[in-house]
Amino acid sequence: MDAKSAWEAVLGEVRKHIAGKTDVIELMFIALVANGHVLLEGMPGVAKTTMTKALADSMSGEFKRIQGTPDLTTPDIIGYTYMDEHTHNIVLKKGPIFTNLLLIDELNRMPQRTIAGLLEALEERQVTIAGADASLPLMDPFIAYATQNPISVEGTVAIPKVLADRFLMRIAVTYPTMGEEVEMLKLKETEMKVVTNKVIGLEEILRMQQDVEKIKMPPNVIDYVTRIVDATRTDIHVILGGSPRSEISFMRCGKARALIQGRSEVTIDDIKFLAKPVLSHRLVVRSTGGIGVNGIIDGIIATLPVK
Repeated sequence: MDAKSAWEAVLGEVRKHIAGKTDVIELMFIALVANGHVLLEGMPGVAKTTMTKALADSMSGEFKRIQGTPDLTTPDIIGYTYMDEHTHNIVLKKGPIFTNLLLIDELNRMPQRTIAGLLEALEERQVTIAGADASLPLMDPFIAYATQNPISVEGTVAIPKVLADRFLMRIAVTYPTMGEEVEMLKLKETEMKVVTNKVIGLEEILRMQQDVEKIKMPPNVIDYVTRIVDATRTDIHVILGGSPRSEISFMRCGKARALIQGRSEVTIDDIKFLAKPVLSHRLVVRSTGGIGVNGIIDGIIATLPVK
């Protein structure tokens, strides 16, 4: 199965549970193909968890879930060692992070120290557990989908920028339209009878991740990406602009989108589609700016000429 067929098959399975949200589902699949992690941000009850679980159910491989709570510790996630009282040997108990697809539900309800403990896993795809002989590699593939509520919601904290930057994209999940809500209620009436088929395997995911490297990024697209990121650094409303990591993220996501759409190269439209997911969690905006981060990105895209 080629990447375009794989994407269409996965979308068909996810749509058994989700009304609308095709752009969100596409971005989640792009991240999988680009081998990067995702932040899903939206108010409670907008199907962030449902979408992630439906996506995981359409694939083979291991899927685990972590529920973010104020008392969660790093060993609860990565694992720990203990001494067996009978053999007096050190035993390693691996945590739920050892999986192919990981759902971290309500990331920003965790303590800051626990959140910081995810850095090594997300960046290096390995964990260091006290008492273990060496750092332990995670499974391949390993993709984390972390949901978070807006920080205005009670009990949430802002995750550190150094951790946010480890996520390939931040995807905004908004309230459904009226038409989507009607369709959602119809789906819920029959959902118990729906069977989600596993339409792609781990081998296909790994092959798509390799095939991304074959996609071309034309010089004018490279130029456009660098000018977008440079514009974030010089905008008067921005304190901290996009880093070189954001340019690499544009490239990886753009190539993945071209691949799943059956194209051999990235286009300007791919970059425009990806601009807010790639940049929004990486910029620090002045509170007196009067416009939010998405408004700043929209303004840059609207005014930056395409060469």
